[in-house]
Amino acid sequence: MSTDWDARQYLRYAEERIRPLNELLARVPELPDRPTVLDLGCGPGNSTAVLRRRWPDARLLGLDTSPALLETARTTGEPSAEYRQQDVTGYDPAPERPDLIASNAALHWMDTPTADHLALLPRWAAALRPGGVIAFQLPGNFAAPSHTLLAELRHGARWRGRLGTVRPDASCHAPARYLEALLAAGCTADVWETTYLTVLQGADPVLEWVKGTALRPVLERLPDPDERAEFLADYGALLREAYPATEHGTVFPFRRVFAVAVKS
Repeated sequence: MSTDWDARQYLRYAEERIRPLNELLARVPELPDRPTVLDLGCGPGNSTAVLRRRWPDARLLGLDTSPALLETARTTGEPSAEYRQQDVTGYDPAPERPDLIASNAALHWMDTPTADHLALLPRWAAALRPGGVIAFQLPGNFAAPSHTLLAELRHGARWRGRLGTVRPDASCHAPARYLEALLAAGCTADVWETTYLTVLQGADPVLEWVKGTALRPVLERLPDPDERAEFLADYGALLREAYPATEHGTVFPFRRVFAVAVKS
């Protein structure tokens, strides 16, 4: 099966996914006229479109590894931007001389076997013009039932042979670690966290949410429709118990960590 992303599934909860970016960018100071803005891990271009609205005269460059997401970005996400298919973990932004490096819900996908995403921040800071900004937000909910139940199911007797070696579970550092790394890189930094109590509608909405992100590498290992349906039934039942439906919908608590850093 293809290891690419499903842009339609990811964008199913587009409004809920983009809200943290809007709140992140509200804390970004003014940039120079016609700034260079990088969107690292730009996905289907929904984040790039928000950056364009904030800085309409920017040179805007989005990077991602997914051809499918980049195609969506070029056609319906933010067609006015430049895009490049590239692994951000090996990317040096310095030649672009950016005024802003932004990353929306992507850093946790940038871990490598030899280094986690925290190691990217000094490189990004070094690439900025004086007064330039790093702004990112990422999920901080990896200890939540949506993720712990998935890990337990993958490593259980029924599925460990097929799914026990999927991508290692992603993680988010404590906010203090990001603050320390950004200060050490010569920036002033503002780091905080928020837990959103998102109310989702419909049948199995938490399952539908994670299909667009955390569940994607798992389903790639299950090309057989019957096996896939069995796994989704097992996982869906666990999620319904952990996140019961109410008369108002299903409440899905979602913690996120934010940082805005300005190069001194």
